[in-house]
Amino acid sequence: MSDTTFTFRVDKGLKERFAKAAKTRDRAGSQLLRDFMRDFVAASTEQTEYDIWFRRQVQAGLDEADSGRLVPGDEVEAEFAKRRAETRRRIDEAS
Repeated sequence: MSDTTFTFRVDKGLKERFAKAAKTRDRAGSQLLRDFMRDFVAASTEQTEYDIWFRRQVQAGLDEADSGRLVPGDEVEAEFAKRRAETRRRIDEAS
């Protein structure tokens, strides 16, 4: 990995408080900033991947609806009423 320098401006008081807080955790400020950057990139990547997945799921649903592959509402209600009853039964048995 080749290193590079990242320079930015920050309020002097904030920098001092950050350095002090880092020291209490036995870490250099630069270590904490690298950790933050890694975590931020990972979270951003995860969010982007989720957004892509979600949009594909929505599009698949829209495509199915457009092609007429729909489940009538009363069938959906009946299926979930059955699931709720099963969940209630399991809860009652566990009590």
